[in-house]
Amino acid sequence: MKPLITQFMRDESGATAIEYGLIAALIAVVLIGILGTLGKNLSGTMNTVAAAVKGS
Repeated sequence: MKPLITQFMRDESGATAIEYGLIAALIAVVLIGILGTLGKNLSGTMNTVAAAVKGS
């Protein structure tokens, strides 16, 4: 029984999968923030262009 427990404690394959999952989640959060800000700025720019075109 002791060798089985020792082998289980030394097995790190699950830790690697968790690390990759955390990295993917962090990247997703950063992308959502960047794209949200970029979308608002792009919307404002398009509204300005539309108003300029409409006025001319």
